[in-house]
Amino acid sequence: MSKTIRSGTVLYAVDIERVAAFYAGVLDMTVSHADDAYIVLTARSVELVIQRVPADIAATITIETPPRPRANTAIKPVFFVTDLVTARTVAACLGGALPPADKEWRFGDFIVCDGVDPEGNVIQFRASAPIA
Repeated sequence: MSKTIRSGTVLYAVDIERVAAFYAGVLDMTVSHADDAYIVLTARSVELVIQRVPADIAATITIETPPRPRANTAIKPVFFVTDLVTARTVAACLGGALPPADKEWRFGDFIVCDGVDPEGNVIQFRASAPIA
């Protein structure tokens, strides 16, 4: 029996349940494993692990509503979605945010928009650009 090869990301969060619900909803992922320390989400050949921030570090983190972007990081995960309109709507319902459509730009064959998850992690969403 062969295993499915997955690419993925590990994302640290204070409230792993809330953050996992955000990514599961926006990216149409399913929970494949969960315990007190982490939640594993999967879709096709991608895996996203939401890992709980250690308690001593979590005590120093303030999560704001709406989320304040934590842009001073060395990485920005990129996720592909069917369309940015739906991603924007679902993200807002689940505590995250994508800016209005006038902040989108074209990058190659994609329309791109940066956003934030419920804890302010800056993420990028890409959808196929309409064929001209």
